[in-house]
Amino acid sequence: MNLKLALAQANFLVGDVAGNTTHVLALAAQAQREGAALLICPELALSGYPPEDLLFHRGFRQQIETALNKVCASSKALGVLIGHPEYCGDLIFNSVTLYAEGAEQARHRKVCLPNYRVFDEKRYFVSGTQATVIDYQGFRLGLLVCEDIWEPEPAQFACAQGAEILCVVNASPFEPHKQRTREAVVRARVADVGVPVVYVNLVCGQDELVFDGQSFVMDAQGVVVLRAPAYQETLSYINFVRDSQGVVTPVPPAHAVTPELCPEASIYQALVLGVRDYVNKHEFPGVVLGLSGGVDSALTLALAIDALGADKVQAVMMPSRYTALMSVEDATEQAKNLGVQFSVIPIEGMFEATLTALEEAFSGRPPDTTEENIQSRCRMLILMGISNKTGRMLLTTGNKSEMAVGYATLYGDMAGGFAPIKDCNKILVYKLCEYRNSLGRVIPQRIIDRPPSAELRSDQKDSDSLPPYEILDAILEAFIEEDLSVAEIIARGFERATVGRVLDLVKRNEYKRRQAPPGVRVSRRAFGRDWRYPITSGYRR
Repeated sequence: MNLKLALAQANFLVGDVAGNTTHVLALAAQAQREGAALLICPELALSGYPPEDLLFHRGFRQQIETALNKVCASSKALGVLIGHPEYCGDLIFNSVTLYAEGAEQARHRKVCLPNYRVFDEKRYFVSGTQATVIDYQGFRLGLLVCEDIWEPEPAQFACAQGAEILCVVNASPFEPHKQRTREAVVRARVADVGVPVVYVNLVCGQDELVFDGQSFVMDAQGVVVLRAPAYQETLSYINFVRDSQGVVTPVPPAHAVTPELCPEASIYQALVLGVRDYVNKHEFPGVVLGLSGGVDSALTLALAIDALGADKVQAVMMPSRYTALMSVEDATEQAKNLGVQFSVIPIEGMFEATLTALEEAFSGRPPDTTEENIQSRCRMLILMGISNKTGRMLLTTGNKSEMAVGYATLYGDMAGGFAPIKDCNKILVYKLCEYRNSLGRVIPQRIIDRPPSAELRSDQKDSDSLPPYEILDAILEAFIEEDLSVAEIIARGFERATVGRVLDLVKRNEYKRRQAPPGVRVSRRAFGRDWRYPITSGYRR
């Protein structure tokens, strides 16, 4: 006895119910041509994930119901297992339904609703309470939704009702080493219940989140026998066979296990996908960014071109009186390496005119960061002017280390539509530059080797204002991603004064971060939807 499943690792757009439905039907037609008996789509495929407050709109509910009717009607020749919101009076469930022979065959309501970090499902959904097992073409399928596999009970309940294969639909976002964690969790479930698992994941960029795919099948011994590529839409196939003793075994095609990427490659590709989907799903004709000759903008430019192509990217160098000649040379070299539209627009005239206009207001006050910020805001005017005139979205180039301590100018270099490296600390930025150059040297080595500087005053270095990045990033990671106390961070070998100063900067600059554009989440905790610190706070360390 044989059952051929098609795993639809697909890219869906939140809110585009009609488009998502068309995509599902096209995948079903392709799977049918390949001889599959059942197409398995990701969690909330019809709505996209996460649909957030769209779920409350009556029009959205009507579109979901219309879509489900279309999927049901199309299932006469091929079964479809599809994730979707389920409306039941005033209640909403995160559900998955199996349609076959033109009718609903089974429906499972997600039991375990995540409500931590980036997840906020209890705001929207009500938990299901029952296991769901269905006989499908001679095999007993247990249906689960994402978080259901992270707890032991849903799998146990399904197998207690005779499930021979667990089919899990997912919208599991990327973070470092997430695939190893997923497979470890599923392996623990397999060891507990002794049946194979089919794990189908979403692949797309959605605002701050990136879903990396890497759908997989694990046999009853805990061995991964199929793993789809990361960051790619794929339709993967797996056969399940029942032997003469009744044992169900997955039989994958040859070379079905795609190797895992190294950490830098995985993060880089996550950033590329995040930029590509954000720009394209918003239908921008391209992007523009400031290219300073520094490492952050160098990485952002490489990411933008890898995501969109050089023809959709415009880079602008905007030197001031403090810009080193090497910065202009290196920016020009990189732009030439990448074949991107590039221009040099000095800001000296704007800067001088602004200082003249403010001369009376500034009288008797010595120069300070005010003059530095004016330069950054002059550059913003140029970039936003180009953005408005061309329709291209402005990419900002700030990194996580800068966002954490406020080493950025509000309404200056923070202004823009999307921040690709917002969740990459400075040390990671260097690693990603080295990784990108390993694929083809496009970032001049001098950009990577020279000490980082904002070049907003004479002989300025980042180290004038901040601890060395090796120290700064370690303290920030301990505080932001691990929630360690001051005492615990000091116990790792850092000076109390340095720790106190860094954490004071983090607290003081929350108001800036609230006004920053969204960016791709690639760490365990990013500024954005999983960082919810108050702006006004009397908390003392």
